[in-house]
Amino acid sequence: MSEVVRRHVVVDAEIAQAFKTFTERFGDFKPREHNLMRTPIAETVFEPHVGGHVYDRATDGTECRWARVLAYEPPHRVVFSWDIGPQWTVETDPARTSEVEVRFVAEAPGRTRVELEHRHLDRHGPGWESVGEGVGGDGGWPLYLARFAELLG
Repeated sequence: MSEVVRRHVVVDAEIAQAFKTFTERFGDFKPREHNLMRTPIAETVFEPHVGGHVYDRATDGTECRWARVLAYEPPHRVVFSWDIGPQWTVETDPARTSEVEVRFVAEAPGRTRVELEHRHLDRHGPGWESVGEGVGGDGGWPLYLARFAELLG
């Protein structure tokens, strides 16, 4: 198991539209069953600035902040931490979190390549391989990217 997971998708959208959809509508393609709370998710919020968070808000109003926005460079790049450890619970020590970089590359007018790299998985410590298997497997980033592409038509 590598400490890096790389996936990509090509979408029929201008680069600015692809970036905006990824960040502003993250909750529209993130599977609701990917939930660390006891209550169903009402919405997923991606705060569009460095220092912001990605978090789920449950139907009862509770929140689960599971990522921190580390870089926000529209329309080309966004980087966020992955603050979910091998036991699929929130990790509060930033030194034990991995990071996800998403790059948006214009391939042609109306066509954008979205490249996702989830790196430093080994920072999660013992059991980090299970994080890599989870995010790299069919129910992880490939599912997210497929649903993201569906949003763009």
